[in-house]
Amino acid sequence: MTAKQARADLAYFGGRPVFAEELRVGTPNVPARDRYLKLVGEAIDRRWLSNRGPLVRDFESLASRRTLRAHNTATNNATTALQVAAKACGMRGEIIMPSFTFVATAHAMSWIGLTPVFCDVDPDTGTLDPVSVAKALSPRTGGILGVHIWGNLCDTVALDDVARGAGVPLLFDAAQAFGCRPLAPSPSGTTEVFSFHATKIVNCFEGGLVATDDTEVAARVRALHNFGFDEATEVAGPGTNAKMNESSAAMGIASVECMDDTLRVYRELHARYREGLSGVPGVAQMPDPPGQTHNHQYVVLRVDPARAGLDRDRLAAVLDAENIRTKKYFWPACHRMRPYRTDPVHTPVDLSATEQLSARVLALPTGLSVSPQDVDQICDVISAAVRYA
Repeated sequence: MTAKQARADLAYFGGRPVFAEELRVGTPNVPARDRYLKLVGEAIDRRWLSNRGPLVRDFESLASRRTLRAHNTATNNATTALQVAAKACGMRGEIIMPSFTFVATAHAMSWIGLTPVFCDVDPDTGTLDPVSVAKALSPRTGGILGVHIWGNLCDTVALDDVARGAGVPLLFDAAQAFGCRPLAPSPSGTTEVFSFHATKIVNCFEGGLVATDDTEVAARVRALHNFGFDEATEVAGPGTNAKMNESSAAMGIASVECMDDTLRVYRELHARYREGLSGVPGVAQMPDPPGQTHNHQYVVLRVDPARAGLDRDRLAAVLDAENIRTKKYFWPACHRMRPYRTDPVHTPVDLSATEQLSARVLALPTGLSVSPQDVDQICDVISAAVRYA
């Protein structure tokens, strides 16, 4: 490893980049290529490529061992899964959700005629603040949508209390939280939606999952994701086409079968980052919330400009010059985006924690494409950036 010993060594100031090729956040994991090719070959031989084939059913069964839910329905992506889940839960009118999330969460609701109403998050975890949710409630509220950010689980017990008190359904966007569970039993909403996008810790190229213990909700999800057809192949009502295909399921099976090994790599890299950055002033890794298992899919820093001597955006630029491609998860927050920033209906409460987090957090590369030595070099660049701030 070549350390950045002097200011001029940083590529931002004209030095040689530490990486000749780009190292990115979210590079797809492909842990079992041969297993995937075997499975998809079998699907081709069967000539059963869609319409809930055997691979989709096998994937749902494997996924259920991680979600611990009685009913698991695989979908073509997590966005349609959110829409199907919201309809199956009976959500209507205004949906309270965090602004600090990927904009697809808000878009999914808006696209099916619901109105996103943004509230604030816990500054330590980035997850929905139940106190802020309670303040945002109104007679128009028709549901609450929590988001498990970076694998950090929401306070499900407190949110369940708020939802029950208001008499509205509670749904969780768990796109980034596959494999993350509370250590003690707790209420966890009517439904959870997981993502198996190519950038996720387990991927199906594109894919999603609706998981629930509610038999009636599960039946509605099954029908809604298949043109409205119920188990008797009768049209029970309007529906869409959100089915997963066999090729995506094959990739998902291959990924889930290797998940324990994949999680071990993520845990080791997460710990290596924490050790490598422990002495860097003003740069702190976001803490792991207690009381849950964690997939450590994201390594997220919070940058304190007053202590580090530079802000998040400048640090991102320094890393970018070294071919280290980071992500500002999530900036700008949803309430700052064009579809939502002009109408006050979307922002009835203070969003100060959201504003601060969106300006200060930065995700770093991790996953099967990143080595421990890569982590050491990234930490060295961050340390040099602060040293010469």
